[in-house]
Amino acid sequence: MSTSPLDLASDLVDRARKKGADAADAVYVGSTSLGVGVRNGITEELERSETTDLGLRVFRGKRSAIVSTSTLDSSGFDALVDQALAMAQVLPEDAHAGLPEGVPLIGRVETNDLDLVDATEPDAAALLERARTSEDAARAIEGVTNSAGASATWGRSTVALVTSSGVAGCYSRTSHSVSMSALAGQGTGMQRDYDYHSTVWLSDLDDPGVIGASAGRRAVGRLNPVRPRTGTLPIVLASRVASSLLGHLSSAINGAAISRGTSFLKTRMGEKIFSSGITVTDDPRRTRGLRSRPFDGEGVPGQKLDLVKDGVLQSWLLDSRSGRQLGLQTNGRATRGPSSPPAPGVTNLFFEAGAVSPAELMSDITEGLYITEMMGSAINGLTGDYSRGASGFMIRNGQIAEAVAEFTVAGNLSDMFGRLQIANDLSFRFGMNAPTVRIDAMSIAGD
Repeated sequence: MSTSPLDLASDLVDRARKKGADAADAVYVGSTSLGVGVRNGITEELERSETTDLGLRVFRGKRSAIVSTSTLDSSGFDALVDQALAMAQVLPEDAHAGLPEGVPLIGRVETNDLDLVDATEPDAAALLERARTSEDAARAIEGVTNSAGASATWGRSTVALVTSSGVAGCYSRTSHSVSMSALAGQGTGMQRDYDYHSTVWLSDLDDPGVIGASAGRRAVGRLNPVRPRTGTLPIVLASRVASSLLGHLSSAINGAAISRGTSFLKTRMGEKIFSSGITVTDDPRRTRGLRSRPFDGEGVPGQKLDLVKDGVLQSWLLDSRSGRQLGLQTNGRATRGPSSPPAPGVTNLFFEAGAVSPAELMSDITEGLYITEMMGSAINGLTGDYSRGASGFMIRNGQIAEAVAEFTVAGNLSDMFGRLQIANDLSFRFGMNAPTVRIDAMSIAGD
């Protein structure tokens, strides 16, 4: 018998149906990865891993159960199915459980139409060269005193989904990445910073030397920080930290949180939560996107979705279960692992770019903070209360000035979203992407 991912998943679902499951689905996830790490020119890590997991979910009425295995020998599939069906008999009913209904499904699809597979597979020597090139470039920056390590990785994963309602989809994805963490200064005055880049295709990856030099310059720029004064100041978030706001938004509009009533945005559908002109988009079909996928964890085709348009909240993030809880249909945002049920999530989530440059965005700030790193998290999802440690630079008369550290930024996400201003420097480097953003009147706890 074929051991292709689709055939394995199909075999498992067929056996479940023959043994009495009212419905079933199976998820296959296989991955191969190679990673290296160097520090001060010495190889500290060299690891290759290959994993395969196959999960089965069965339904008996409104009862369901999930089992998974990393053993892909079909001779054990009957026992796996029997285990799942026995579990489903004793678990409590869930009135909202079930496969998607009333929405388009993918049918049978094996595709690379999103250009997610790069045939280039580097060996360990090539990855070590990238990591060393990055580290050498960082250490060549004047003021860099040590390396916290450089790494380079490659990976390939394959996902297959088969359901008893006719879904049979499979796709693969590759990844290439380089990261570097540099140290500057001495003793208790030492500062650390980093840079990294991850892409689907090697040809899109930044030069390792550029990544390393950037990490070195960032670390040197943070030397001799002071603490800003305690007070109320405007803040400007560098793009690499501004994306964290998208994480808070996605958590707040997750259908599971909305159905539980545990989100500060639970009553805000159709209302303006950002300023006019601000749009937040989730696009699973972005070509070569880090989180792109042709279908979601339930077999619903991927489609671009404006979650916020012109400042107005347009949609929750929904899978089938959360959709049923809210009296709505799934919008194809189900995420899924072999051993877990579907849950709402995001793919390539981003703020649409604004109209002004970062320099223009901060040009009228007499005194403020340009934040390049945030740490810790005290976010209350129910109230939106927000508090995080931060570091970065002062803004004085519209210009970035001295380094600052050891301060806390606090506010409320509802208010912060309403005051958000966006620059035009959007670039797609991460799973969540934001341009530089500005938020006025934030509470700062410093000196």
